Amino acid sequence: MSPEMDTKGKRFHRNVIVTGLTSFFTDVSSEMIYPLLQGFISVIMMANTALLGPVLGIIEGIAESTASLLKVFSGYYSDKMEKRKAPTIIGYGLSWIAKFLFLFPFWITVLGARIFDRVGKGIRTAPRDALISESTPKEQQGKAFGFQRAMDFAGAFLGTVLCFIILKFIFPNIDNMTAPRDFYPIFIISLVPAFFGVVILFFVRETDGKTKADQNTNKPKPNLNFRKYDRDLQLFFLAQFIFTLGNSSNQFLLLRSTNLGYALSDILLMYIVFNLTTSLFSTYFGKLSDKIGSRMLLSFGYLLYAVVYIAFGFLNKEHGYLLWVFWPIYGLYYAMTEGVEKAFVAKLAPKESKGTALGFYNTIVGIGLLPASIIAGFLFSLTPSAPFLFAGITTIIAIAIIRLSIKTN
Repeated sequence: MSPEMDTKGKRFHRNVIVTGLTSFFTDVSSEMIYPLLQGFISVIMMANTALLGPVLGIIEGIAESTASLLKVFSGYYSDKMEKRKAPTIIGYGLSWIAKFLFLFPFWITVLGARIFDRVGKGIRTAPRDALISESTPKEQQGKAFGFQRAMDFAGAFLGTVLCFIILKFIFPNIDNMTAPRDFYPIFIISLVPAFFGVVILFFVRETDGKTKADQNTNKPKPNLNFRKYDRDLQLFFLAQFIFTLGNSSNQFLLLRSTNLGYALSDILLMYIVFNLTTSLFSTYFGKLSDKIGSRMLLSFGYLLYAVVYIAFGFLNKEHGYLLWVFWPIYGLYYAMTEGVEKAFVAKLAPKESKGTALGFYNTIVGIGLLPASIIAGFLFSLTPSAPFLFAGITTIIAIAIIRLSIKTN
């Protein structure tokens, strides 16, 4: 099916469907592990609980930054070689292999697992996103990327549900996990859906977005100099960098929920509601961005983020029940922004540099993630509310840039 048929038949190109299924199975696997990670590290660091916040920040910051720094080069390579499928498969494959390292009970191996997992993400993300963009007509870009994120979070929802069921009913130790071996059954089971996610990718077809003008030897080369990109795209990159400085790992939201007195089983249920909310609304908001423009929707999404983070900062144990409200609102923020951001970048990027521009977007986010998670870790060790209030401030600055300086909708 060609992208042109998507407009009339309202169906996605097979590449959008296949990459969506891969994202689904990969996130089933990842989210069986992710909400347990701060608990796993807490058990490992039991003798040094004061270092928990900084260690968690360092692990998440290094892991996310390592991945994002690779994304621009992976995107550039896929633009230059005009190949999307191979780097996407390699990236997902590395993330599957990385999960074996969680079976070793040391914080350094957890760091290694997170780094290798994120390296895989760094290799695959820009080529995969370029593949989605090239397989979709311009008027459906937001909807396609929204669908991609919906499949991500549908997998995250199912993964967290499976994690809860397995630990609650099959290996009933969910609120009394005091040794690393208590986590191993779920880690081993999580390898299965990740493997399926890699296998499905072999059904992807390489795109051929070249026109007759592209066939000549003087066709434009992918551009690594982002200063030559559209001014609005440059400003959006700046807003993203500032926003990311306060956008620490979700592990700190999970850790804050623990800090407010909730058991791991309750936190898993909150995380399930968060993922379900994002999955249900991502395609809708992506489609809405195609109609009303990305800038307006992103501004509202970031505003929701600021509200949630400031609320996490001010909440106390007496009002901890409000977490059940703010976790789904946080899911709405994800639904309104994640796919829309990528569609916005794809719309402003030069055709010959689509993968490179998407890589730049992820790399700029990644450059901010290392200081963001480290700052959050040390602020959390001073007072648990501090990183969330800091995030609210950086988000307001990002909104101002998007609303007052960027003209493209």
